[in-house]
Amino acid sequence: MPRQQIKTNKLVDLSAHYSHAVAVPARGVLVFISLMTARRADGKIAGIGDVEEQTRQVCENIRSAIEAAGGTMADICRVDVYLRNMGDSDRVNKVRQSLFGLPPPASTVVEVSNLASREFLVAMSAIAVV
Repeated sequence: MPRQQIKTNKLVDLSAHYSHAVAVPARGVLVFISLMTARRADGKIAGIGDVEEQTRQVCENIRSAIEAAGGTMADICRVDVYLRNMGDSDRVNKVRQSLFGLPPPASTVVEVSNLASREFLVAMSAIAVV
């Protein structure tokens, strides 16, 4: 059984790209993906000043990690998103929707005052079952 989105009419309708809850089969390997930033493999930061470009790079970094573990983006069941500016959430969600697909993973989005570099606008960690 692939991950399944859990919805209920007892909670507010979803307006962003996340699920209230996600059911995942119990068999498999849990993969915990560390906080990813917009740093490319060459060490340079992608999309300085552009939260959408940074989000794409962050998601590509997550994709690289999950593929190295033998999985795909569809195996990711939870994503935690850290934004320097909560006002960027709509743009970040647009990119996430194009890369994570449906059903979306369960998610948390929080605004933080700082990340590892002042140039980072977004960072994400993830959990998957492969």
